[in-house]
Amino acid sequence: MQYRRLPRADVEVSSLAIGTDNFANPTSEADAIHLVHAALDAGITLFDTANTYARGEAERILGRALGDRRSEALIATKAYYPTGPNPDDRGNSRAALRKACDASLDRLGTDYIDFFQLHRPDFDVPMEETMGALQELVDAGKARFVGSSTSPAWRTLEGVKVAEAHGWPGFVSEQPPYNILDRRIENELVPMALQFGLGLFPWSPMAMGMLAGRYADQTNRPPQSRAAVRGGIYAERVSSAAVRAGNAFARLARDHGHNPAQLAICWVKDQPAVAAPLIGPKTLEQLTGLIPVGDMTFPEALIPEVDRICPPGSAVANFHNSAEWMKQQLEIADN
Repeated sequence: MQYRRLPRADVEVSSLAIGTDNFANPTSEADAIHLVHAALDAGITLFDTANTYARGEAERILGRALGDRRSEALIATKAYYPTGPNPDDRGNSRAALRKACDASLDRLGTDYIDFFQLHRPDFDVPMEETMGALQELVDAGKARFVGSSTSPAWRTLEGVKVAEAHGWPGFVSEQPPYNILDRRIENELVPMALQFGLGLFPWSPMAMGMLAGRYADQTNRPPQSRAAVRGGIYAERVSSAAVRAGNAFARLARDHGHNPAQLAICWVKDQPAVAAPLIGPKTLEQLTGLIPVGDMTFPEALIPEVDRICPPGSAVANFHNSAEWMKQQLEIADN
């Protein structure tokens, strides 16, 4: 397993991170515990969750799974989405972030969170209030580092600059959607992260399995896939153009003797500014198949082939469709 030091934080992370959105939905607690222990044994140190995953149950399961191995792990969790009916049950205000952090600490059964992150930007709250609240959590020892997720580059940089003006450490990470089918963060976010030293924890590096060749066509979706089970924004991402591009990559990988799922994650892992892509295995078997990526290097000869499937900075699937600040949908030609 490779390890990488975050430029703005005195900490190393494993080059693969476990995402827990599947915990309790559909992965059972017993299976999740086995998965967490296997990940730790393989050298994975970073585990990402959120206060709204399975209505908080994912945090509880992760906390119980880590148990007396807490010191071996780095926990990242997120707050923003509604967890109740009150004004301070959502968003990035001082009151909301204090309440969310305390609740996450309780569910996780820990005294501190390694990375406390904004799940989405909140344009109704001044960035100075948000960054001040995050710094208060750091000063109180409740969070070691802070970050953001699926935020426009300019808003993340605003947070960096506000913190800098006050002498606060500020954001050390950003967690964007990033895969071979949606490369738009390469236009602004990646250069900003490189310039200002933020580490990226990209989500959906396999493009919901499309890059593994799991979709025969737009309508023929695996029964247990998120597109089939959850629908909504997940189904929207599975366009005919995206499936064609995903299958083209899967063929490319197989033609060169590679496992498509491994190679798709490896591509993200080896991109500039990336600290660790988030993988979300549902089973121990899936995790076992992905662990070798931690020591892989993406073949340089295949880079031009990937760029032909989806050129740098472009997209054939819309993985930003969960971001309120990017309302527009992609217009993808089906020819």
